[in-house]
Amino acid sequence: MSRILAFVDIFVESAEMDNVVASLSKLDALEELYEVTGEFDIVTLVSASDIEEFRELLKNKILKIKGVKSMVSSVVLYTHKGHRSEGAQALRRPRQ
Repeated sequence: MSRILAFVDIFVESAEMDNVVASLSKLDALEELYEVTGEFDIVTLVSASDIEEFRELLKNKILKIKGVKSMVSSVVLYTHKGHRSEGAQALRRPRQ
């Protein structure tokens, strides 16, 4: 069974950055967590078994963290290249 992978970009209240990072770090579904410059404050890569679990993570875990203002998510449809490409066969089509 393939898992859902998604990038979740998070806007944070500046004064709450350390709290948000600490809270996010405790979530098992977060596979990667980066504090970044640019449009967003935090970029994460999350994994869920299905769309219901993904919704639960967004709605009832990430958005409930004090200091999280909003977020934008992008579901991974296909892995063309990256350190996950060898082990993420469920997200890749066979080469033709």
